[in-house]
Amino acid sequence: MDMLKISHISKKFAEKQVLQDVDFTVPEHAVYGFVGQNGAGKTTTMKLALGLLPADQGEIFVNGQKVSFGENPANRYIGYLPDVPEFYPYMTASEYLHFCGAVTGMDDRECKNRTEELLGLVGLSKERHRIKGFSRGMKQRLGIAQAMFNRPRLLICDEPTSALDPVGRKEILDILASAGEQTTVLFSTHILSDVERICDQFAFLHEGRIIRQGSMEEMKKSCKEAGFEVELEREQDVRRLLQRFPGGTPKGRVDVSYGQGAGLKMEEVMAWMAQEKILIRKIEKTGLSLESLFLEVVGK
Repeated sequence: MDMLKISHISKKFAEKQVLQDVDFTVPEHAVYGFVGQNGAGKTTTMKLALGLLPADQGEIFVNGQKVSFGENPANRYIGYLPDVPEFYPYMTASEYLHFCGAVTGMDDRECKNRTEELLGLVGLSKERHRIKGFSRGMKQRLGIAQAMFNRPRLLICDEPTSALDPVGRKEILDILASAGEQTTVLFSTHILSDVERICDQFAFLHEGRIIRQGSMEEMKKSCKEAGFEVELEREQDVRRLLQRFPGGTPKGRVDVSYGQGAGLKMEEVMAWMAQEKILIRKIEKTGLSLESLFLEVVGK
């Protein structure tokens, strides 16, 4: 079953065409990456799915229910984390989540149990400070807990790892991967390695259009052969290698990388190095990264 279906959506602001015939589906219990550069239209797409903006054309369905602008009944299936979540700074994380549950009519016992469960999931169960003292990463974690409080069928996160340091990004990605066991996750990002790490499927949005979508395996099959990297024992052999096979990129004193555009076969390089008695520490093919795929499809 598709938890989210975005069908041929278009949206214009004044004279600017922000989205043009955007069409993709997010299967139930998938962790789905919505990839695009800043300004590509990711946030607009998410606001349309939440019923916060009217679409000029097309339809959106969440759990089989049509999304409508304004009063949107489909929102009862959705938890939402904006790119910069806001909280009452004088509350603790526990008080804030309990407040969120009370607002929705949840009884005290259920609020308490759900608060403890989610604070444990996001790693804030031992945090007693007021939210005003939270770091950006802690606020993102609390925002995920709040978005999941009412057990949504679909969790939408807008740039959840932007502006975080590597440790904070890892923590948020681990939480989203865990959340995928309970719900369907759609998150937007321009950080391609984040998507590569935890997503089952993804879509590339470029200048308001979906230019490629699918699983990583499907995309690898449709792209060119990957390159390879060589690590040698002696620095002087790097110069000999680059003289014999131009097009490589030095990555260190004894490392050379040949990209997929170099037009070389790894076996040819290996045969030459064996003939020349060049000592090798390591030689291996480099897997296609999401970054190389994205650059290929946008023509850069």
